[in-house]
Amino acid sequence: MSIDEYDVVVAGAGTAGCYAAATIANEGLDVVIVERKDAEEAGHIACGDALKGADAFPEAIPKDRLEPAFTNTGVDHGRFEIPQEDTVLEIPVPGELAVIDRWEYGRRIIDAAADAGVEFHYDTVINDVIQTDGGRVTGLRAKRNGDAVTYEADLVIDGAGSLSLLQDKADFEETTFDTNVRYSQFCSAYREIVEVPEPVEWDDALVFKATDRAAGYLWYFPRTSTEINAGLGFQMNEEPMQLVEALKRDLRNRPEFEGAEVTDKLGAALPTRRPYDSAVAPGYMAVGDAAGHVNPTTGGGIAGAAYAGKYAGEQAVKAVSDGDVSEENLWRYNTRVMDHFGGRYAGLDVYNVLSTAVDVDDLMGLLAALPGEKLAEALYEGSTSMSFGLKLKAAVKSFGYWGTIRNFYQTKTLADELLDHYGSYPTSPAAMANWTRERDAIMDRIYETTGADAKY
Repeated sequence: MSIDEYDVVVAGAGTAGCYAAATIANEGLDVVIVERKDAEEAGHIACGDALKGADAFPEAIPKDRLEPAFTNTGVDHGRFEIPQEDTVLEIPVPGELAVIDRWEYGRRIIDAAADAGVEFHYDTVINDVIQTDGGRVTGLRAKRNGDAVTYEADLVIDGAGSLSLLQDKADFEETTFDTNVRYSQFCSAYREIVEVPEPVEWDDALVFKATDRAAGYLWYFPRTSTEINAGLGFQMNEEPMQLVEALKRDLRNRPEFEGAEVTDKLGAALPTRRPYDSAVAPGYMAVGDAAGHVNPTTGGGIAGAAYAGKYAGEQAVKAVSDGDVSEENLWRYNTRVMDHFGGRYAGLDVYNVLSTAVDVDDLMGLLAALPGEKLAEALYEGSTSMSFGLKLKAAVKSFGYWGTIRNFYQTKTLADELLDHYGSYPTSPAAMANWTRERDAIMDRIYETTGADAKY
């Protein structure tokens, strides 16, 4: 068995892992990314390919390294199809938006991280996490090209994706690390890359379509006017093949896909939950999907993963330089994530909770009655407000759904309260227990108001 020693070892060559490792390498530390795929397949990840906020990505990997993967920068809004109401909503999307070739993007972030000095070990399957008797993580055990290898490091960064194996292997009992994680908090996603014979009319839009279950939705994202990312997401407690058939049936019924050719198929799991309460433990940080850093209403995770990687990388540099990789010294990573997007994502998750307790037809009817710009605010910001005139207009259009609206309004009030609570996220692990107790009390009122089963 070989033993490799590094300052930091990163599990996974996704967005979060590459941004974390590049940030660390730029400061002169020795860092390796271990990736289970081979060099050719690395970066080939199931994704909707929509990228929001690329104008403000971290500088560890310069934006000009990514831009060749941007295949459609002309998208500027969402197109929400509601067949139950025979309605199409045009919803503006704030900020810079693009559709990308995710595999090409994956190759480019890997190349940029390598140029920064990151070492890559492909064909490496992690088997175990190494910890001291006191619980500090000190490395990983793996097989590289079939041969056993031990990675020893001051710090391990887990970018291994949803339901990470590392978190099953590590003992976090004496830490604040969030272990309140189960399959029902995750979504399965499946997508196909489809070449259509003629340009689609909606190549400037991200198309969403509700299924007949609130737990599932379809998407059509135009990489170009003739290359479409067609996919669906559904909660893991749903029957997968029934919903995959819903996508295939919809593809057959859309005239623009007649004569189309499927060029790639891929599936994955992604979080549809709030970010982990704490993503640090002694010698260990989790980033990206492995820490729930995904917008739970849209499934968008690239931007959050990039910034999580930046924040983790910067804190890793400080901790290794200090010779102190304790929870306390890693904690600022948690606070930066929560301040930037984590609190907002937790607020958005409240609407996922609500959707599990609302009849899908009532929900679609209500959405059809709301102004598109306000839906955009709710989807991306976690909160919204309406003038009296807009409220009156929506009230008239939504006659028949007023009971649902009342429930929605009460839930929104609690979601805003939850957002405020995340604004006081603790500055040290010592204050975590009290903060969590108050947050859980708000969640109890959310479950009571919505009638939903407890999610956490």
